Amino acid sequence: YLSASRGFDFTAYKRASLLRRIQKRLHAVSVESYAEYTDYLETHTEEFAELFNTVLINVTSFFRDPALWDVINKTVIPAIIASKREHEPIRIWSAGCASGEEPYTLAICLAESLGDMQFRKRVKIYATDIDEEALASARLATYPAKALDEVPEALREEYFERANGNYVFRKDLRRSVIFGRNDLLQDAPISRVDLLICRNTLMYFNSEAQGRVMARFLFALGDEGFLALGKAETLLTHTSMLKAVDLKQRIFSKTDRGNARDRTRIVTDAPLDGNTGGDATNALLLHHVAFEVDPTPQVSVDASGYVVAANDRARQVFGISAGDIGRPLQDLEISYRPVELRSLIDRAYGDRRPLTMPEVEWRRDSGDARWFNIQLVPLRDPQGVVVGVNLGFFDVTAAHQMKEELRQSKHELETAYEELQSTNEELETTNEELQSTVEELETTNEELQSTNEELETMNEELQSTNEELETVNTETRERGSELDHVNAFLETVLTSLRVGVVVVGPEMLIEAWNRSAENLWGMRSEEVEGTNFLNLDTGLPVQEIKQLVRDCLAGTIDRDEQVVKATDRRGKAITCRVTCMPLQSGAGDRRDGVILLMEEIDEA
Repeated sequence: YLSASRGFDFTAYKRASLLRRIQKRLHAVSVESYAEYTDYLETHTEEFAELFNTVLINVTSFFRDPALWDVINKTVIPAIIASKREHEPIRIWSAGCASGEEPYTLAICLAESLGDMQFRKRVKIYATDIDEEALASARLATYPAKALDEVPEALREEYFERANGNYVFRKDLRRSVIFGRNDLLQDAPISRVDLLICRNTLMYFNSEAQGRVMARFLFALGDEGFLALGKAETLLTHTSMLKAVDLKQRIFSKTDRGNARDRTRIVTDAPLDGNTGGDATNALLLHHVAFEVDPTPQVSVDASGYVVAANDRARQVFGISAGDIGRPLQDLEISYRPVELRSLIDRAYGDRRPLTMPEVEWRRDSGDARWFNIQLVPLRDPQGVVVGVNLGFFDVTAAHQMKEELRQSKHELETAYEELQSTNEELETTNEELQSTVEELETTNEELQSTNEELETMNEELQSTNEELETVNTETRERGSELDHVNAFLETVLTSLRVGVVVVGPEMLIEAWNRSAENLWGMRSEEVEGTNFLNLDTGLPVQEIKQLVRDCLAGTIDRDEQVVKATDRRGKAITCRVTCMPLQSGAGDRRDGVILLMEEIDEA
C-alpha cells in the first residue's frame, strides 16, 4: 500500500526492524492490525509523515563523530585536492542526508581547505534522501542554535548568519549544495564522485539489498574516489575493489580501475560466466548503461513469461520495483494496464516480427492521461530462436494531443463553414427584407411629409391658441392683483375694527379671526381657523351663544345680540356683547355663514 500510494518500497528493509517500527506507530495511534492501520492511513494523510519519520530514522547533526571528520579533513580532502588539476571540479555525494547537517558540514570542510572562491567554482555537493519532508527542511538551511553546539565558534561565526533567533547557512556557499530525492535501490546513482558518504543507512537493508546498493556506490565512485560508511555497517561485498583508508572510521578508497569483467559485475550485480574479452565486456557494460538510461520505458520478458529487465524510466512510469524483476509478467499491473499485453506477446511470437499498438491510452492514479505507441519486438538468439520479447513504450502524448487539437480544429472549421453558409442564406433573406423595408420607408416618407404639413397647420393653430392663453394669463394676473388688493383691504378693515370679528361657515368652522379677537381671547388666527367654533376652548362661553349662531344660520333671525359673562386672555372676568348677523354672498335667502361681533362692555 505504501509503495502504490506514496512510492516508498520498503521490501528490501530488514523485516524485523521494519515490523518493530511500524508496530510502534500502530501503538501510537491505538490500532491493533495492519488492515486497520491501512484504513487509518487512508483517512489520516498526516500519519504518512509520522510513519516515514519513524521508519527512516532521520538522525544526524553537524560534525557527527568528530574522529571521522578529523580523518576526512586531514587525509581524504587533501588527497582529493592533490589528485585534481587546479580547475577540475570536485564532486561529493551525501547519500541519506536527512535534514542536511552532513552536506553542510562537508561544505564547511571543503571551504576551509579550498577557500571560498575555489569552493564556489569547483565544488558540487549532491545531497540525496528518500524523505521529501527531510529534504524540504534541508533546503531551508535554517537551524536552531542548539543544533550548532558541535560547530566550533569560529566556524559558526564564519559560515552561518543569524536570523530570527536561528542560524542560516551562507547563501553564497549554499548554492553549491544540491538536494534531491534518490532511492538507493531503484534510482540511478550519481557518477564520477570523489567522495561518497553514506552513514548508518545500509544497516536497515537486508544483505541482498546492501549488495545492490554497494554495487551502485562502486559504479558512482571515480577512479580514485573515497567511500565513508557508518560504524554500524560492515563491508561484505565487492571488497576486492576497495581498500581501507581508516578501517576504524569505515573510510575506504577505490582501487585501480580493475578489469572490465569486474566493472560489469558491479553494474549488473550478477556473476559473468565464460572468458569474454575486455572489448566484449565493455560493450556489455555500455549496453546495460544505455538500456538503463534510455528515456523510453522498456521491459524485457523471456519466453516463459518472466520479467528479466526493466529500465529506470519503466520503473518510474509503471511503478515496477526491483523485487518485480524475475516475477511472471501476468502478476504485474503492466500486463493488463494500459493494455492486455499477454495476447499481444503471443501474436508477436506467432508472427515472429515486431508488432505495434498505436496510441494506447494510459491513465495515472491522479487521472492524468498519457498515450503510448507500444512496440513488441521478438528477441532471437544467434540461432534464430525466439528467447523473449522487448516491450517499448513510446510516449506520443504530445502528438496525440496535437492530433486531437487538429481534429477539434477541423470540426470547429466545418461547424464554422456550416454557420457561414447559414449566415449567407440569412444575409440574402435579410437583403430581400431590406429591399422591402426601403420601399415601405419611401411610402412612409410620403406619409410623413403629409403629416408634416398637417403639423405645420396645427402649429399655426397652437400659436394662435398660445396668444389667446397669454391674453387670458394677463387678465388672470390682473384679477389676481385686484384680488390681492381686495384681500389686503379686507384684512386692513378687519384689523382696524376695535371689536372682535369671527366669521363662522355653515359647518360651524371658523373662516376668519381678526386681531381684536386674538387680543380678546388670546388665540391667533392660524390656531383657530378651520376648527369647529363650538369646540373653541377660550374664555368665551360658546355653548351659551351656539343657539344664537344656529338660528342665524337657519334664517330664523337676521340680526340679534346676546350679552354673556366671559374671561379674557388675561384671566379677567368681563361682560361681552356678542352680535350675530348673517353672511350672504349674493341675492336670495342663501346664507354662507354668520359674522360674530364681540366687544367688552362696561356694566357701570
